This record gives sequence, structure tokens and C-alpha cells, in this order.
Amino acid sequence: MDAFEKYQSLVILGSVVLGLVLGQIPVVGMYAEFFIVPFLIIMLCGIFLQIPLNQLKNSFRNFRFAGISLSINFIFNPLLAFILGFIFLQDSPALWIGFIMLMVTPCTDWYLVFTGLSKGNIVLSTSILPMNLVLQLILLPVYLLLFAGTITTINTSLLVESILLILMVPLFISIFIKQISERFMEEYWLEEKVYPKMDYVQLVFLNLAIMSMFASQGEHLVQNPYVLLQLLIPVLVFFVIVFFFGQIVGRFAGFNYQDTASLNLTTLARNSPIALAIALTAFPEQPLIALALVIGPLIELPVLGLVSQVLLFIRERWVPVATK
Repeated sequence: MDAFEKYQSLVILGSVVLGLVLGQIPVVGMYAEFFIVPFLIIMLCGIFLQIPLNQLKNSFRNFRFAGISLSINFIFNPLLAFILGFIFLQDSPALWIGFIMLMVTPCTDWYLVFTGLSKGNIVLSTSILPMNLVLQLILLPVYLLLFAGTITTINTSLLVESILLILMVPLFISIFIKQISERFMEEYWLEEKVYPKMDYVQLVFLNLAIMSMFASQGEHLVQNPYVLLQLLIPVLVFFVIVFFFGQIVGRFAGFNYQDTASLNLTTLARNSPIALAIALTAFPEQPLIALALVIGPLIELPVLGLVSQVLLFIRERWVPVATK
């Protein structure tokens, strides 16, 4: 993990502060919102470009791991997020929706870094990545209508437009780039020349989108200074429950340490960029939803670093199930 990734939560926080400062300049505050969607589309192109969708079938080679991981990510976690939101965020519907959006979208990139740090099974974690992406693209609007629809009124047509613009456009652009590169560029050109730079491209444009959002909507953070504290407890409770649930399920399924660690990280890490992209376009008049998705990584990244250390501690004391 390089310095940029290691201190990503601080970089995001810096982007928030810089956006708030720039928003005080009238011309910046007036036009900043027009840059949010373009920045997000470029960022998502970088994410989708690296997803090996042609290896989707490999997600189920280890059927038991895939079935358990997908069940936790797309059944257990959404239900848990809704319940925790009901308990802790009922008085703030926008934060409740943002919390749900964060927790129903599994990570498609940086969880591999933490899997490596914790000596988990990176190959197994990578195999589940394409299916995680496909299912969250399909199910995120379903979760919004199912869960968020009980909290506030959802503009269905705007939601569909947002998904088509923010998710489908960069997805098809990334597929087009892959096809062009296969036809006109050298073999492995993407893998050798483009992919190594994509992580930086994603982080740069994610932070540019965050700066633009806070430059245009910064007053909402100023008016709601306790948002971080409101989200801290439900986010931490979510991670604690999912971590122990993953450990118990992994043990019950007979997984070794490496596979159990992979199960933990694939079900813990969240995909805030995709959820943020949807929030900014589907809920333009409720910036607290997007604010929850910006604040989420400020809590999540340090937690994932701590989880990696806890997993290494468990690794030293791991007793295989078969020897019990």
C-alpha cells in the first residue's frame, strides 16, 4: 500500500476542507456542481476498466465461498443496515438513506489491499469481484426502492436516469476502451501501461468530485457539524457485527484462515464511490445523503486497517477446525 492509499481518509478529509474553502469564492460556489458528474464518470470509468467482467464465471468456481460471501453482502448486510439505521438514525432520514446506500454496496477495489495486508486469499477475493460489481449495479436501485422508499419518497424516474448516466455510461465506455485496445494496441497494453495508473486516476477524480460537492453544498456541513458523530456509532456497530459474523460463518463452513480473512474483507469493505455517484444525481436536493457517503470512508479506512491487524493476530493463534 503506497502513501496515497494509506492516507486516503486524510486525503478525502483534505478535499472536504478545500472544497469548503473554495466554496466561499462566489464564482466557484456557483459553478462547482456542474463538475461533479463529469468527475464521477471519469472515476467510475477507471474502476470499471479494471473489473474483469469476462471472468464473471470464475466468481462461482469456489461455489461455497461465493454463495456465502454474496449472501452476506446482498442479504444480511442490507437488512442489518436498515435495522441499525432504524435504531440510530431514525431522526435523520437523509443520513439513514446514505448509511443504507453505503452498506449495501460491496467494495470492488481497495479491499484487495487489506486482504493482502492480512495474508488472506487474494486470488479468491479477486474472483468474487466481478459478481460483486454486477449485483450491486442491479440491486442498488432495488434496495433504494425497498428500504429508502419506506423512509422518504423516491423519484423513480430520476433514480433510473441517474443509474443510466452514472453507471451505464462509464461501464459501456470501459467496455469500448477494452475492445479498442484489444484490436489496435499491443497485447497486455492495458495491464502494463494503463492499469498501474488507474488507482491514482480514480482517487484524483473522486477527490475532485468531493471538492466540487462541498464547494457547492458546503453550507449543509456547516449547518450539520455533528454528522460525523451521528454516523460513527452505527458504522462501527455494523463493522463489528459483520466481522464477527464472518468469522463464525467461516469457521462453521470449515474455511482455513486465508479464506476466512478473505470472507471478512469482501463483506466488510464498502464501495462508497459508486454509492456516492448515485446519491449526487438521484438525490440532488438532499446533500446530507451524499455527505454520509463522504464521511463513511473517513471511518471505514481506519477500521479496515485495524481489522487487518486483528486478522493477523488471529492468524498467529489459528486452530484449524479439523484439529479440534
